[in-house]
Amino acid sequence: MATLTFSLPQAMREFIEKQVEEGGFGTVSEYLRSLVREDQKRKARAAVEQALLEGLNSGVAAEWGAEDRRAVEEEIKRRIERMKAG
Repeated sequence: MATLTFSLPQAMREFIEKQVEEGGFGTVSEYLRSLVREDQKRKARAAVEQALLEGLNSGVAAEWGAEDRRAVEEEIKRRIERMKAG
């Protein structure tokens, strides 16, 4: 695990120490790791939501029929054959 050193104003340090004590964290490091994990989750969730919105806004989905599926299967087969041929 890497070590990170940084400076904080005294008021922030006191706040962090209080959060460690009240939040059931064993150390300041545990508390800070928890904050980072939560931020990572929040950003990942936001990215998924953005992708979903883009999908919803991309237009009306069209149903695929048997002919569409056959065309895709044929294209996949052609690509596999080209890959095998080198």
